[in-house]
Amino acid sequence: MTRSQPRRARGTVGHAYSALNLRLALAAFGLVTMTVFAVWAFRVHAGWLGVLCALLAAVAVVDLVVVQRRRVARRREEPGAHHSLFE
Repeated sequence: MTRSQPRRARGTVGHAYSALNLRLALAAFGLVTMTVFAVWAFRVHAGWLGVLCALLAAVAVVDLVVVQRRRVARRREEPGAHHSLFE
């Protein structure tokens, strides 16, 4: 079994469980967006909204770490293979 995907996942190395590169791009976009919104919310004294956006930014950071670890594992399993954004 491959280590780049979760156990009992339906995907294989040839057909990924999720589009890791796309997921990485979306997580990065979410991190930047939620960080900007959190700063804005704290500046306009909407603390509850700032905390919510900061929490979502933290979730995006965790997702970035998980996806990058899976991409590294996939790169180790398939040396020299290049994947598009949607693979």
